[in-house]
Amino acid sequence: MDAKLSVYEGASLEEKLRALPARPGVYLFKNARGEILYVGKAVSLRQRVRSYFQNSADLSPRTRRMVQEIADLDFIVTDSELEALILEANLIKRHRPKYNVRLKDDKRYPYIRISVQDPYPRVTITRRIENDGARYFGPYTSATAVYQMLDELRRIFPYLTCDRTITGQDRRACLYYDLKRCLGPCIGAVSQAEYRAMIDGLVRFLEGHTEEVVRDLESRMWAAAEALQFERAAQLRDRLRAIRQVMERQKVVSTVAADRDVIAIARADGEACVEVFFIRQGRLIGREYFVLEGLEEADLQEALAGFLKQFYQAAAEVPPEIVLPEHIEEAAIIEQWLRQRRGDAVTLMVPREGEAAELVRLATENAVETLNALRARWLADRHRQEAALQELAEALGLPAPPVRIEGFDISNTQGTAVVGSMVVFVHGVPLKAHYRRFVVRTVQGRPDDYASMREVLTRRFRRWQEATSSQRLPGQKPDESFAVLPDLLLVDGGKGQLGVALEVLEAFGLRERVPVAALAKEREELFLPGRSEGLLLQRHAPALFLIQRIRDEAHRFALSHHRARRERLSLASLLEEIPGIGPKRRRALLERFGSLEAIRQASVEELVEVGLPRGVAERLKAALG
Repeated sequence: MDAKLSVYEGASLEEKLRALPARPGVYLFKNARGEILYVGKAVSLRQRVRSYFQNSADLSPRTRRMVQEIADLDFIVTDSELEALILEANLIKRHRPKYNVRLKDDKRYPYIRISVQDPYPRVTITRRIENDGARYFGPYTSATAVYQMLDELRRIFPYLTCDRTITGQDRRACLYYDLKRCLGPCIGAVSQAEYRAMIDGLVRFLEGHTEEVVRDLESRMWAAAEALQFERAAQLRDRLRAIRQVMERQKVVSTVAADRDVIAIARADGEACVEVFFIRQGRLIGREYFVLEGLEEADLQEALAGFLKQFYQAAAEVPPEIVLPEHIEEAAIIEQWLRQRRGDAVTLMVPREGEAAELVRLATENAVETLNALRARWLADRHRQEAALQELAEALGLPAPPVRIEGFDISNTQGTAVVGSMVVFVHGVPLKAHYRRFVVRTVQGRPDDYASMREVLTRRFRRWQEATSSQRLPGQKPDESFAVLPDLLLVDGGKGQLGVALEVLEAFGLRERVPVAALAKEREELFLPGRSEGLLLQRHAPALFLIQRIRDEAHRFALSHHRARRERLSLASLLEEIPGIGPKRRRALLERFGSLEAIRQASVEELVEVGLPRGVAERLKAALG
């Protein structure tokens, strides 16, 4: 892709508008703070972008509000509209602009991964698709549902879950073999060909070709019976029963054995839920829902187009037919993009009658029901959080319920690998994009939580000082997490930790601006400035649950960082003892593998690929056992 960012640094918005080329590309609107408001694509950048600034009467209220916020723009020229569409989807996913329709929850959805490239494929759950030769299925919205599904499928397709190197010569199989949840290739109970045939059946089942899988199992069962292999025939019979039980729950929704996704959308008060029916060979093999945000007054076409681009950018499979409730303006270019992703023709269709139209109606009903249930849950959660924050404000004597609460914790092992954490809750909900970690530099070799907390809080409020300073360089963007002061500062510990927090706040002139409290684990006491005794909230009070959750989240976040740092330090010290591994090679090993176990599992060839001479790689493998 020949994409080039505009090079008009320092030019005014008017100058950039005049310089826009009449070529395909992507444009990025920004506000006065440099934040990206909207990402769009265009066949002609000049014509599309200028249209926003010509006749505001032709724009929707939502677009007019956006235009009022635009202070700057960037554009990227591409060779075609298709390249612009791909780039647009990537930029929306990366920046999550305020005025773009986007999938709610900035997270990676789970996929089922089957390592078909391995001699004995394994089945795992992952949140990242890689070009590694494996087969992927998904995305799914619930990891719990995926685990439950795989647990059920394992009765039908008893695949490997252990990390053994399969030779067929092991003396004993694991418990799963006795439970008939594994075919036992480790002890030679089945051949590699038989094991792979089972995995092929699992792949075909997940693809929706269930009838093929049934016919295959039936023929193998009768062949085993004719060969007087009655135990083998009985195992295949049990798997047939299990798969038929699953098939009974897969509703036949079409007289045509077609592969298609049916998409419908429900909207209410600025919130939207998209329901996707996955139909394979005429059977409804699964359905998922996804929540959209950033809609406001966006029309149905814009919502559908935004969803299609983001969902199928990450989807492991694109079917030949996608059924929609309404035509979209970008249908032709999206079909072209989906064809590229699938490697074959893809049709976006909008049925008006018949089975497909009935499926859209059914999916829409499900989307409405799902959105109603979600809104009821969100409302209940919101009420609980509001009650907890109001109760907390009353208990701490705050003038208003705290909107932003920051929690801090320290983690170390006998003074080594000392780290601190900062977690942020807004309206009682975690804002993970604002979480921050600190490597403590002033405390080494001795455990000193007070000094560690002093360093972490000092660095946090120094960053606030820098973010709000008028001495900041032009174009230098402050870290959003540090640019805002908390409405409540919560530190893990007792009176000592509270005293440290007050000292730091005093040093920055914030003693009167930032309320602070310390939560001690032993009795769950809250220690507050000016009070000699700790405050005990009622045992089942929502306010106590909230601050416990913040404290526990800060502890979890610090501990995970500490463990990773401690492992890297121990790995680094071990590598130092291996002749031929200096700082450069040590850094390359740490960046490539990250952990001692990963290096232990790596082959000599993989170690050589990192840059180690073969002799050094062999010495390292020998040292690690």
